[in-house]
Amino acid sequence: MKDFFYAIEDLFVNVLFAPLDALRSLELESWWAANAASWVFIIIGFSFFMFWMRQLKIFNKTEAEDKSISAHSYL
Repeated sequence: MKDFFYAIEDLFVNVLFAPLDALRSLELESWWAANAASWVFIIIGFSFFMFWMRQLKIFNKTEAEDKSISAHSYL
């Protein structure tokens, strides 16, 4: 049973966290390169947010959503 938990530890420490260790060592050389991934994720998230807001605006203009009080059976 002990070997099972050591295998889980080995998987996480040596395999799954290896990219994070590489980023940690890269940060000592270049802060901009280490944070490029964060900026990419922020840009992707912001673009999806803007897409979602445009879709909501389209649905509000066409009034495709039923906003009546009795729209749901529990009301």
